[in-house]
Amino acid sequence: MGVRVMVVDEHRLLAEALASALKLRGHRVLAAAAPAAGAAELVISRAPEVCLFGTATPAEPAVFEPVVRIRRERPQIAVVVLGPVPNPRGIAAAFAAGACGYVRHDERIEGVERALAKARAGEVAISPQLLQSAFAELLNPAAQPDDEGSRLLRMLTPREVEVLVRVAEGEDTRLIAAGMAIAPSTARTHVQRVLMKLGVGSRLEAAALAARTGLLDRAAPPAPPVWPPPAEG
Repeated sequence: MGVRVMVVDEHRLLAEALASALKLRGHRVLAAAAPAAGAAELVISRAPEVCLFGTATPAEPAVFEPVVRIRRERPQIAVVVLGPVPNPRGIAAAFAAGACGYVRHDERIEGVERALAKARAGEVAISPQLLQSAFAELLNPAAQPDDEGSRLLRMLTPREVEVLVRVAEGEDTRLIAAGMAIAPSTARTHVQRVLMKLGVGSRLEAAALAARTGLLDRAAPPAPPVWPPPAEG
């Protein structure tokens, strides 16, 4: 029997993709929403068994305030945080807010399902490997590994980063070309290079990868679009 779950993530594309994957595997996904104003109210009103709460910045102050409110008003709702490779402070903040689990954004769907089952059963949903890596970082702060978002950012040129941000915001080739004052054919070339460098096969996969690694939060916002767009050729 599937879990009654609600997916909440600040990047809507990622939330909707995960919700669709869970539905295909037999889970009852109530909604997918961004954790902006009203997100906690939505979770509380729908009362899922488990809330998957996504964040790209688990160590930021107040990021888990919705979790605190959910747990205070609906303690029967289990909350599992979806986040990047965390530092010990991020894990501590999640559990201090009332979360019962932490799953990395790049976890396979089977790992997410295991976390859902554990959370519904009242168990702690975090892999031993994740705890070990977090405590290793805590005990050896000088040996902190570079995070995935920074690594990916270094792979892209500034122009490719802007293309990725525009892709994540849902812009098609024509809008990307207009916003960057380049020809549509050039925009298509940039998009293909970004997909190749990130090792993904579609724009949706690129947007999801950028969101879950925190790459988008490090990138500057794109410039406003230029109109009319440049002509092809």
